[in-house]
Amino acid sequence: MYEVTRGVPQPLGATPDATGVNFSVYSESAYYVELLLFDRHDSPTPSHVIRLDPDNHRSFHFWHCHVAGVRPGQIYAFRADGPRDTEHGGFRFNPNKVLADPYARGNDKTLWDRAAATGDGDNVATSIRSVVLDPDDYDWEGDEPLRRPLSETIIYEMHVGGFTRSPSSGVAHPGTFRGVIEKIDYLKNLGITAVELMPVFDFDETEVLRTLPDGTQLRNYWGYDPFGFFAPHSGYCTQPEAGSHQREFRDMVKALHAAGIEVILDVVFNHTSEGDHRGPTISFKGLANETYYHLWAPDRRYYMNFSGCGNTLNANSPVTAKLIVECLEHWVREYHVDGFRFDLAAVLSRGPNGVEMDVPPVLWAIELSEVLAETKIIAEPWDAAGLYELGDFPGKRWSQWNGLYRDQIRRFVAGEPGLVGSVAARLAGSADLFAERGELATNSINFITAHDGFTLNDLVSYNYKHNEANGEGNRDGSDANYSWNCGIEGPTDDPAIEALRARQIRNFVTILMLSRGVPMLLYGDEVRRTQRGNNNTYCQDNELAWFDWTLLDKNADVLRFFREIIAFRKRFQTLREPKFFSGETNARGVPDVSWHGTRLGQPGWDDPNARALSLTLGGLGDDPDLHVLLNMFDLGLDFELPQYPGRRWLRAVDTAKPSPEDILPAGSEVPVDGSSYHAYGHSVVVLISAPVEGR
Repeated sequence: MYEVTRGVPQPLGATPDATGVNFSVYSESAYYVELLLFDRHDSPTPSHVIRLDPDNHRSFHFWHCHVAGVRPGQIYAFRADGPRDTEHGGFRFNPNKVLADPYARGNDKTLWDRAAATGDGDNVATSIRSVVLDPDDYDWEGDEPLRRPLSETIIYEMHVGGFTRSPSSGVAHPGTFRGVIEKIDYLKNLGITAVELMPVFDFDETEVLRTLPDGTQLRNYWGYDPFGFFAPHSGYCTQPEAGSHQREFRDMVKALHAAGIEVILDVVFNHTSEGDHRGPTISFKGLANETYYHLWAPDRRYYMNFSGCGNTLNANSPVTAKLIVECLEHWVREYHVDGFRFDLAAVLSRGPNGVEMDVPPVLWAIELSEVLAETKIIAEPWDAAGLYELGDFPGKRWSQWNGLYRDQIRRFVAGEPGLVGSVAARLAGSADLFAERGELATNSINFITAHDGFTLNDLVSYNYKHNEANGEGNRDGSDANYSWNCGIEGPTDDPAIEALRARQIRNFVTILMLSRGVPMLLYGDEVRRTQRGNNNTYCQDNELAWFDWTLLDKNADVLRFFREIIAFRKRFQTLREPKFFSGETNARGVPDVSWHGTRLGQPGWDDPNARALSLTLGGLGDDPDLHVLLNMFDLGLDFELPQYPGRRWLRAVDTAKPSPEDILPAGSEVPVDGSSYHAYGHSVVVLISAPVEGR
């Protein structure tokens, strides 16, 4: 028998020390809590059951004990019993249910059966179990978060599993954290500075969302359905049954940092995998359902669904806010993570009654945390129930996914007229959204595509979504794609249409890299990854959503363009300046920005037919000036060029030209003769000023 003593209430979770492990869990309304210890990860029953005495092992909200002799690697779980009044109190205690630790550093799902966790019966033989892990058992070899300024950041959003799961990846450990390590050279050569990993908190990848008529089971692929906020997803580990969670994730972070690449996590604090009143009891429901979730006031059996996923975490209740902040600090301290992107972050603005708060405690606690002070925090500033906070998100240093940038640039490049004023605002860092609040251009995360929607290839290949494979009658996914198929829906062998599509892809990424703010790319866009028109592959753990590594050779010209345009952005400070344009001139008397149309000084802000815009960017410091031409008419146009004494223009980018003339590396730019430049229809041109030879 183990020696069990009182232990301490803080920190929550399982904390090893020199003699054993301290266990602590929150459950304010429980009558009793039991700690279950299992000999093995696949043991059907516990070898020891320790009932915690409320007089000795309870401190207000927390149940705790110290168990001498328990070591890291121990498999454990909880049971709890308490009130059963779901209608009025919202309590869902059931002593038959085995509960994972909300603060567990690792979990094992070897025996997990989601259906058994849903009914009233005992599920001990098929439960999720937690694993005691030692946070100090690792050699970081001097690694620490990179702390790169946001203005120097280029984000690459990717799915850990989908990045290497295809057999074409050729990695030894496909679909895992180790698989990512094997592809770091590719990421480094691409030039991105940060990976934004779609959810890596532990989630239930076994959950069958629906079964198609042919028997195909569609499962939770994306991972936006967590239950283990402190634990790396066991499905991305090669040996989760051996407690490899910490080591394998840390290995990946350390290797990425060594390559100069930051790690940003896409985190989901708006809901959990436990779903609505019909969903399973995994952890939170069985410990403190009434605390952790927004419940429907008239009948607290039911959940408020601001997330669109069945339940909503009550993020601004003190205990949930504590969990969220401690979770983030845990990932920074213990895993050296560089930043977080918050899924449906507007949910975190909602108070205990579900109404938007002016000063949400949890968001300000994140912003003001000393541990998170140099950590990137990025909000998706809306939720599934209509709360939209782009440009008005609480706090000051939060960067925000700029959905307006995505939509207006898509519409402009597709050829919609009358948008040049809006496009100028997006190119300039969206000062109309952020400047009045005293924020910066780096508060804007600029993107054209993301996991949620078309890939870049599909954006120029489909007018409509094609989500039939999801089994929802093509009703899922957004209908507001602002896409243009360039003349034919889907794949084609027509060389003219293929050339136009490739040019449109180059247009999009060029505009993205020329815009002030923080650019974000979707993984695989650089090689024209396609999802065959599916804009919502949340349930497609197959070739439809995986990175196809054969595309590196097939679309080598597009990959080259992406590498070069990323390198181009890194060369010029004016493209990375975190501040908004102010009209200040450089040493040559060139303003930081001047707006034009085809004629200088005439941008056509009020022209409802305008589809062309040009701008001059005054170089900062020793940087040369840049001149940009954007022509989204079908036909070519002649653009006047500004003339400066002793200077001439060199062509660096012309997306209408064939590779490798479409973008020229530093030092190989081509002189431009005359006072105008002919930009072909649907093209972007970038010129660099240089001294006239001999002056």
